[in-house]
Amino acid sequence: MVVLYSLSDGPARPGELRKQIGGISQKVLTETLRRLEHNGLVERTRYAEAPLRVEYSLTVAGKDLLVPIRALGDWAAVYADQLPTDNEP
Repeated sequence: MVVLYSLSDGPARPGELRKQIGGISQKVLTETLRRLEHNGLVERTRYAEAPLRVEYSLTVAGKDLLVPIRALGDWAAVYADQLPTDNEP
């Protein structure tokens, strides 16, 4: 979900996504982007430039998925203080 949300402002290169997200390895980001692409949520665009440039962007389905993701984030912001912590039953 974090990668999808990070692409909500528009296309981004993998390095830009890593900076935005923070704390994600290149391997995990690459695997996540490939899985999202396979599932039709992001599109990979490769530019024939030197050096090679690759950007990822949301597909229509990916943009549509942002609606419930944002709703979940809004819900969590309202109820975060009422949710049990890991230490509570």
